[in-house]
Order: sequence, then structure tokens, then C-alpha cells
Amino acid sequence: MRFTKMHGCGNDYIYVNCMEHMLENPGEVSKIVSDRHMGIGSDGLILICPSKKADFEMQMFNADGSEGEMCGNGIRCVAKYVYDRKLTDKTQISVDTKAGIKYLDLTLEDGKVSQVRVDMGEPILDAARIPVSYDKEQVIREPIEVNGRTWEMTCVSMGNPHAVVYVPDAASFEIEKYGPYFENHKLFPKRTNTEFVQVISRNEINMRVWERGANETLACGTGTCACVMASILNDYVDHQVLVHLRGGDLTIEYDEKTNHIFMTGPATTVFDGEIDL
Repeated sequence: MRFTKMHGCGNDYIYVNCMEHMLENPGEVSKIVSDRHMGIGSDGLILICPSKKADFEMQMFNADGSEGEMCGNGIRCVAKYVYDRKLTDKTQISVDTKAGIKYLDLTLEDGKVSQVRVDMGEPILDAARIPVSYDKEQVIREPIEVNGRTWEMTCVSMGNPHAVVYVPDAASFEIEKYGPYFENHKLFPKRTNTEFVQVISRNEINMRVWERGANETLACGTGTCACVMASILNDYVDHQVLVHLRGGDLTIEYDEKTNHIFMTGPATTVFDGEIDL
């Protein structure tokens, strides 16, 4: 299998061109290639496929083999892949995902994609659609008990579920102590991604993320959007926020008129290779 390793702010995936031939058993392949000791090493696997509804289709699989609905860092890398490899000559493209069609604007540097702005669509706040099993229509600053501690969480879906909580210092936070318990908490019927957020100012936050099926990752695009939306709902930030992640920075904008969230950030190619499966 020929592949390309790419990352967005350190959120790394193995990318496979499936425009002509589909990959069999991608969930199992994801587990093999994601292993950082016995495989290539990644947060998961992303397939670039043809689409009847958009320019391309993206399918993404977590490191544990489960299929995810959407990956914000991954979709930026899809844009870089298809443009840099001349699968398209357009600097505005559409990509179909399990969370709907996303629209991307590509910024070029020396003829290659350096930054991508993604229309991430509307945030979902309805508890049943996130999903989170709560007795209120929306979950904003609501209590949850996790590993012997009570937290206030705000839940948002960007096509996949997120629980956002706030901590005094994201850098020193013991994420391994609490992340797995949030992910598998009984309130989340499809498990959840969890963002641990430190507010710096009205326009700047620090964030660490425990991703469903992948443990802590260096960045999460949908999680970054979710944590900014949650912070707006809690009146911690304004509508344009610089988010510092372990792997780099993302700029998130919320357009109140359209109720859409826009994410801008880098996409990087690491290397090409071939692996026997």
C-alpha cells in the first residue's frame, strides 16, 4: 500500500489515494499503520475517495480502527494532498464527510498549499444530536462526575461529539488521569472527545484534547471549533480566537449571521512511503 504521512498542527494521519481503487478493511489497516512502535505511527488513517456530491470524499478511521465522522486537521491535509498532487487545480474545493460537505479555501506558497480555511458548518448544541444523555435540551456549564471529581462541562458537536471543560493550567493538567473516563462516561452513548481549556483572554486560549479512539493528540480541528463555541456560550471569548494546541496554533472564527464556524491552519506533508500489509 502506497501512502503519504501528513499532519495538521501535529495531528498526524496516514493518507491513501483511493480515487481509483478502494482500500479493503480500512479499520483494520488503520490499527496496523497507526501503531507507533510496530507500524508507521499516526493518529489514524484517512482515505481520499471520489464523490458524486463534492469534489472529493474523505473517510477517516481512528487509531483503534473505529470510523470517525470528521477531522478538521485531516481535511486540511486532504486539501493539500489533492492540490499538490494535481488531482485538482482549484483553490476552492468541497469535500464530502460523514458530517456533511465541507468547503475549503486554499492558500498557496510557491505553488503548494500552506494554509487552508475550512467552513466547518453549524455547531450542534442539541443534546440528543451530539449525542449526550442529559435531561436538558442543551448542555452548557452542567455538572458531570468523572473519576471522583465534579466538573462543569459544555457539550458541542461539530459532526462528532465534544465535551469541553475548563482548567487553570492546560500545560500541567493530568490529562491521562481523566481523559479515558470522560471518553467512556455513561452520558456519552457514542463516547466523546474531551477538550481541557485554559482561557488566556477574550481572543486567546490554550487547549489539550483527549480524542475518542486515539487518546491524547497534539491537535484536534473539530475540538478546537467546539471549544471556541463552548467558550462563546460561556461568555469567555469573542468571535475570533487564536487557539494554542500542543502541535501548533489554529484560528477559529464564529459568524453569528450564518451560525457557521471557520477554521484556518496549516497542512504539512511529512513523507511518502509503501508498506506491506
